[in-house]
Amino acid sequence: MEALVAAMRRLLRRYRDFVLGSPAGAAQLEGGVRTASYLIAGRFADSHELSELVYSVSNLLVLLNDGILRKGISQSLLMPVPQQRLMTWLTVLEHVEVFTEMCSAKLWGEGSRWLVIVLIQLCKAILRVLLLLWYKAGIQACPPIAPLDRERRVCREGGDARPSSEAEESQCSCATFVGHRSRRVVRTLDRTPTLYFRHWGVPQEERRRSLDGRSQHPPMALGKQETVAESLYIARPLVHLVTLCIWGRRSWKPWLVSAILDIASLSLLKDAKAMTAEERAELRRRTFMLLYYLLRSPFYDRYSEAMILFLLRLLADHIPGVGLVARPLMDYLPVWQKVYFYNWG
Repeated sequence: MEALVAAMRRLLRRYRDFVLGSPAGAAQLEGGVRTASYLIAGRFADSHELSELVYSVSNLLVLLNDGILRKGISQSLLMPVPQQRLMTWLTVLEHVEVFTEMCSAKLWGEGSRWLVIVLIQLCKAILRVLLLLWYKAGIQACPPIAPLDRERRVCREGGDARPSSEAEESQCSCATFVGHRSRRVVRTLDRTPTLYFRHWGVPQEERRRSLDGRSQHPPMALGKQETVAESLYIARPLVHLVTLCIWGRRSWKPWLVSAILDIASLSLLKDAKAMTAEERAELRRRTFMLLYYLLRSPFYDRYSEAMILFLLRLLADHIPGVGLVARPLMDYLPVWQKVYFYNWG
């Protein structure tokens, strides 16, 4: 037993050294695992559960590797250690909730599936309330721990002793080339940023956005109105589950109550001042997520489904190559609709 523990420790040390020595290699590993999840889906029986497991592992790999890199470069999250642990557990729950739901339904049936859903949403709500009221975490992002900007780490750890602005310009020039005729600035493939920090702007503009928008700042102090708004956002999943239990999945009332809570939360937060860039990005994400109500039952069953399937079929039949994506998507939509955390997580 002791030999096994020692072997595991050596393996973990080697993996930590690998991540610290090659952040790009760690990113390629994460991307390979994520790509595998897409390739597995729909290939054989139980492939949806296996695909979701591999996808969850890829997200957990990102979280693990970012933690290793943060320790390696001594970059703290500007928060107490207990708060970091709460946010880590909350992030892990959000990464594994879909897989946990699908496995519970497969192994123990529909009743166990709903029990798991309730327990996960209850745990997430408790953690978010602690972060909101005890640690004053402000407007909480999803996921709570943002991925590390590894491209920025490369700039900082490259050993360049010049001033930061000059070093950044040098790093950008190494990461790009200029077309001889078009004079267009294009990023080299080996310096492509990670998926979470990728934009479609020119690399210099992208770097400026990364350095300015992703820098860590203390969260905005929430007043009574903002605290009520964030509390509504936290309570919405539990309220939705209660209304589903009372009126059933075919009723419009859970759908309407959930939409009202989401809109009320956003309306109360829209006048908030002194938000950080991360908090403004989170509000934009929540606003965009309102479009999910078009894909949630019963609205989807009565209105959206026929229109979406007609559009996908039209594109697949008349545009070459689109069918490779559209037809598997049409096959996967019924599976997607059955998973609670895909729609309401």
